[in-house]
Amino acid sequence: MTLAGRMARESDVRRLNDPGATSGSIGPPVRRSNGAQERQEPPTSSPAMPPLPYGPIMRRLIRPLQRGFLVLNRWFMGPAIRAGLGPLIGNPVTGHIMLLRTRGRRSGLVREAPLGYVIRDGSVYCVAGYGAATPWVRNLEADPSVEVVLPTRTLKGRAAIVTDDGEWLGAYRALIRSFGLLGRCIVEGDPTTLDDATVLATHRSLPVVRIRPAGT
Repeated sequence: MTLAGRMARESDVRRLNDPGATSGSIGPPVRRSNGAQERQEPPTSSPAMPPLPYGPIMRRLIRPLQRGFLVLNRWFMGPAIRAGLGPLIGNPVTGHIMLLRTRGRRSGLVREAPLGYVIRDGSVYCVAGYGAATPWVRNLEADPSVEVVLPTRTLKGRAAIVTDDGEWLGAYRALIRSFGLLGRCIVEGDPTTLDDATVLATHRSLPVVRIRPAGT
């Protein structure tokens, strides 16, 4: 094989009395922490990821939206949730919002991300809308000890990416339903009505994360 041929070949080579609850209950609350850093850990280069389940227009808007949400989350959503205004922010159109606190995988600083969530079987579930490269996902992969600020309480817990297809389907559909009309409009195809095989084939690139409260 010629040198050019070898080079060409080598080149091919995501119930308690809480707005987001769906079933079960979760563990005891912890005291609310103050002064946490609300900025996201900056993304790093990563291998090619499977396509996200968005239409062509949404795909083009992903990066601008991500930058916009970083500003919105830092200066409005994060402070509002820390101030106890979570119940006022959540609504049937956008869903209910929690604040997820992770430890920066490189900086070691506390990072905050406002996220939609549901509670199922005693655990808190959320989904990474930017895929596996989402900064807070990479943070909890490095350190799964997290804290969540819900509208009614603050909890410490241990996070894990859901690997079981059945658990992922149940939690993902519950999350999309909880996001209301907005959730169904953003993703391509309604996962609450599509069959299991289609949802797994087209939406599985979005990691669903399970957070089990400490002591459970």
